[in-house]
Formats: sequence, structure tokens, C-alpha cells
Amino acid sequence: MTLVHPPGTQAARQQQLDAAHRHCAAIAAQHGKSYHLATRLLTADRRPAVHALYAAARTADDLVDLPGADPEGDLAAWSAAVLAELEAGWSEDPVRLALVHTYRRYDIPVEHLVDFLAAMTSDLTVDGYDTLAALDRYMWGSAAVIGLQVLPVLGTARGVTREEAAPHAIALGEAFQLTNFLRDVAEDVDRGRVYLPADLMAAHGVTREQLAERRHTPGFETLMREMVAITRRRYDDAEVGTPMLAPESRDCVRAATDLYGGILGEIERAGYRVLDGRVSVSKPRRLAVFARRLTAAQLARVSVTIAQPKSRSSTGA
Repeated sequence: MTLVHPPGTQAARQQQLDAAHRHCAAIAAQHGKSYHLATRLLTADRRPAVHALYAAARTADDLVDLPGADPEGDLAAWSAAVLAELEAGWSEDPVRLALVHTYRRYDIPVEHLVDFLAAMTSDLTVDGYDTLAALDRYMWGSAAVIGLQVLPVLGTARGVTREEAAPHAIALGEAFQLTNFLRDVAEDVDRGRVYLPADLMAAHGVTREQLAERRHTPGFETLMREMVAITRRRYDDAEVGTPMLAPESRDCVRAATDLYGGILGEIERAGYRVLDGRVSVSKPRRLAVFARRLTAAQLARVSVTIAQPKSRSSTGA
């Protein structure tokens, strides 16, 4: 692999980097409407990094879920490129460039990226999980490390270390991922994958064939009710960690939790009939959540500015 070198002038490097971050923001706006809305509550210096992390995860995920002729080769090539570019410090690919800059700026351990790419690779061959514990092991790479990547960007409150906040960041990543799994049962089974634990499916008389045929039964409804309860417990575990975050980042996390956790409520209101069609949080509700959090976020920024008028941000940026 031939690594490229950054442009010779600082102005040219910054121009290319700014374009890369705009590209990632566009990806987030198109594909992650709830997440993108929540990021508007972040301080301007944090937003590009969160967009970069989202766009990179989305790009790798699409190589698996929307594959070309050689998905294994495409993902392997993309993975090798980003890891080499992370070490070199530059990329000509806009998503990877923004990711490289984010990882280096916030000192995010490369192991998180390696574990994420391993989880994406496993999706090419693994089509189900026997138990919730097995699903949790998969979610370490697909979800937990996403929370750990975002944590340094959000920053922590004075006196709180990353290590102390990490378990709650992990729980939130898992809660978001489980919410995805419950919303997307039909889409996933179309791709040949099931992210509902096989032992719980069997306990409720639910089969993969039934999912593929879109047959809603009392057993499936009971299974979904149990999985919603499991997911809500992860949100509860995550909520404890929100006060550990930098004050100016908390309302973004609260908004994202309200919006994404709201999908569980929509699933319940739909009678757990996720096999019939995709449920979602309505645009009016998304905007209402954003508006409710906006004033609190602005007040948090003012408070931080007054308390530390000459200090750098809590991210170290």
C-alpha cells in the first residue's frame, strides 16, 4: 500500500481537512437524523469529531450491509488502509482523513478501531448468536467501543476520569445497538442475520423461518417485550454516567438518549409489530426533544465559560 503525504502547506492541509469533516457531517445528516440533531447541541469544536466517528462506522457497516462484488476484500482493504493511515497521520479519503484526525486529536486508543473492524468482519460469516452473552461479545466491537471512542470527544467533568465514565459509555453504546436490532429485525433477516438471542427465541417459540416470513405471533410479541426490557436496563446503566460528562456535552447525550430510546416506545405503541414495517420517531417529536434540550445546552456553555474564562475545553482541544 502506498501512503500519501499531506499537502505541503498548513493552509492546504486545513482546507482538505475541513472538506473531509463537511463530507462526514453530510453522511451523518443523511443517515443518522436523530444522532445528527443531537450533535447540534454540542460545542462547535466537538461536532466534527462525532460526525467523523459516525461516518467511519457507517462506511464500514455499508461495506458489509450493502456489499459489492467482493465484500470481504472491500472491507479488508478499507480496514488495512485506515489502520496504516492512522499510523501515518494522513489520508486522501475524506472519511478516513477525518477519522485519523479525530483519533489523533483526542488520543483514542487504536484498539477500539481494531475491535470495531473485527466485529464488522464477523458480520460477513456469523449470522446469529446463541445467547445474550454471545450477543454482548459481538457488541463489544460493534457498540461498546463506539461509546468509548466518543467519550474523549465529549469530555468528562472535573475530577472524573475516562476510566470512571467508561462503563456508562459502554452501556449507552450497547443500548443504542440493541435498539437498532429490535427496530431492524426484518431488515436484518433479509440480509441473513438475526440479532435476537437464539435461546430466548426458542423459549418463546420463535424461529428464523417465522421472522423471514414476517409472521407476528404472541410468542414473538413476548420475546420483543423481554428484549425491550433488557434494552431499557442498558439505558438505565448509561444514565448514571451522564453527570460524569463535561457539562456542555450532557444535553447532547440526553437528547440522543431521548430520541433513540424513544424508538422503544414506538415499538411498544406499534404492538411490537416490527416485522410489518420500520418504526421511527416522528420529525415533530425529534424537533420537540431538540428544542427542550437547546436552552439547557446553551446555559451549560455559558456556565462553563464564566467558570473557566481562560481555560481550554475539557476535551483538551
